[in-house]
Amino acid sequence: MTLVKSPDGRILVVGGYGAVGAVVTGALGEWFPGRVVPGGRNETRARRHGGVRVDLAKPGDFSRTLGELGDVAAVVLCAEPPDDGVARACLENGVHLVDVGATPRLLNAVSGLHETASAAGATAVLSVGVAPGLTNLLARRAHEEVGGAERLDLTVLLGSGERHGLDAVRWTVEGLAEPVTARPRRTVLPGHGTRTAHPFPFSDQHTLPSTLGVPQVTTRLCLDSAPLTAALFALRRAARKPGVRRLLTGTFRRVHLGGDGFAIRADARNGDRRASHVLTGRGQSRVTGLVAAHVTRELMTGTLPVGVHHIEQLPSLSGLPETLLDARAVILHRPTAQGDLR
Repeated sequence: MTLVKSPDGRILVVGGYGAVGAVVTGALGEWFPGRVVPGGRNETRARRHGGVRVDLAKPGDFSRTLGELGDVAAVVLCAEPPDDGVARACLENGVHLVDVGATPRLLNAVSGLHETASAAGATAVLSVGVAPGLTNLLARRAHEEVGGAERLDLTVLLGSGERHGLDAVRWTVEGLAEPVTARPRRTVLPGHGTRTAHPFPFSDQHTLPSTLGVPQVTTRLCLDSAPLTAALFALRRAARKPGVRRLLTGTFRRVHLGGDGFAIRADARNGDRRASHVLTGRGQSRVTGLVAAHVTRELMTGTLPVGVHHIEQLPSLSGLPETLLDARAVILHRPTAQGDLR
């Protein structure tokens, strides 16, 4: 299959009617009227939103969908495929890709398609969202401020009252079963006080040692509900059993303690030099969608280099936190001379 990519082509948003995808579809629809196509596994829902059925589990079916649409310039993945087959189908045919995925195994596989994308004149942007995504951008700022970090500590607080999709809840529960060696850490997060955050397998800690050259990177997680955080991580050992993970997934989909606020913090250390950057906001799914939408808009301008890149590797995207600040989607905090955050 050979596709003819046009700068005026359409944008296929896979998972385009979900919590994240609906935000992407809405924002891009304002910037590119008539050119955004939502897609998803549920054909009825997809058609209701003016879109098409897309099955990521079957790369052959996905390729046929691209062929039927004909003039797709970019695909935004707001749902996670089982392997790199979907990314390969896009990049081999010169279709740009924005991936909101957060699984290290899949991100590594898509990173391996750099030469494929470059040869076809396509660009893929990975680590797009809040974590990974904005965490990567804050980490780069802190890293540069200390003249090259020896260590990066990233902290993510998520709102446990926000309603997340099944895939997001399942991903969180699966992460509990991953082995960890780092220890919990007490961290100040504006609006949330001093919190205990626990090591968690976010993909940014796997990506940043390569993209930034930092020897030691650890990402930790807590929820805005302290009791739910304690309960979640108390079950870490039990979560190694598949049956327990299924039970936890169902339970956490029904339990909504807390609010929808989130916070991310990046701390860099190089000898005696320290730097911290913190960002807070409300609606992690909404902000993830806004990040993906802004990245896609930048991609559609044709200014990003071809190949596969993580978000922190693209200088033109470094100002995204300020873009979101101007849109009143987030708040940026910096330490005062006394070391407190404001």
